[in-house]
Amino acid sequence: MYRIAWLPGDGIGKDVLHAARVVLDALKLDAQYIPADIGWEFWCNEGDALPPRTIEILRASHCAFFGAITSKPKEEAEAELAPHLRGKGLVYRSPIVRLRQMFDLYVNLRPCKAYRGNPLNYRDDIHLVVFRENTEDLYAGVEFFPLSDNVRRALDESSSAMRAFQNVSSNEMAMTARIITQRGAERIIRRAFEYAQRHHFPTVTLVEKPNVLRETSGLMTRVARAVARDFPRIELWEANIDAMMMWLLKNPQQYGVLVTSNLFGDILSDLCAQLVGGLGFAASGNIGDTFAIFEPTHGSAPKYAGQNKVNPIATLLAAKLMLDWLGETALATRLENAIATVIAEGKVRTYDMGGTNTTLEMAEAVARAL
Repeated sequence: MYRIAWLPGDGIGKDVLHAARVVLDALKLDAQYIPADIGWEFWCNEGDALPPRTIEILRASHCAFFGAITSKPKEEAEAELAPHLRGKGLVYRSPIVRLRQMFDLYVNLRPCKAYRGNPLNYRDDIHLVVFRENTEDLYAGVEFFPLSDNVRRALDESSSAMRAFQNVSSNEMAMTARIITQRGAERIIRRAFEYAQRHHFPTVTLVEKPNVLRETSGLMTRVARAVARDFPRIELWEANIDAMMMWLLKNPQQYGVLVTSNLFGDILSDLCAQLVGGLGFAASGNIGDTFAIFEPTHGSAPKYAGQNKVNPIATLLAAKLMLDWLGETALATRLENAIATVIAEGKVRTYDMGGTNTTLEMAEAVARAL
């Protein structure tokens, strides 16, 4: 029996995870679902959106299934703390980002596939798979405001580019470090090539910006070229992130597996999701060597919370990714086929698809199609 940590989170996270249970129960997955606390409520009342008790549950589980989380800017987050917690130096940080780093979930896998009959498809022949590095880059959390004297001094001594800011006070300057390591680049790019080989994609496209970000994107490019030599049957394409946005709108059907760093991957995967219907169809796997967390990529959408209105297909596709990762490939195939059948028939559609059906009705339709 699998132990699956169950993390509904905030807002519509509870609605879509309820829908997922309907389908997983219909599949008769041999699993125990262990509820765990995560989200805005626990930040406000405890000063920690990811309590230690939840981490203990995760460490004792095979994997985790996650709904959605509310995140707000620094000042707003502090203002919503319970009065007895304010002024204690507590700093909100996204729990899902913390979990990615804590469990070294370095692969963010985001398949974006156009299912036949979806009225929201940009084209019907799109099948993109984004591999986003999940632990480094601008999301590593190495940030400064204001700049301390030693950080400012080191920057001034190390880079002539700092001359452009010589008249700017350290108290008026914020900095986020873009950190790319050889190990981080190599393992995400290798995973992308392995996936392409396993699923018969002829190309892997590296999406970076080495002509401007010469050191960080330059490292990604050098590593990609080295890794590509181990996969002679797969062609490595290289594209700048800005140009890639244009080309995906122009000819998305020409691409398959895309690999990139953390921030670029966050942006790129949302565009790819919109090409196949939007965030209601966008699933994500946060995958490491021994643990994984699966989730839809939409936010918590507080205005829809509890209304049983939103599209659960992204969450159901995340369940499909989880089943694949667990080695339950037959169940994963059954689930995807059922989802595709419901979309193609068009009898049950949520509001984003132009219909009036509820979150639960969509899940029940998929369960029947199984």
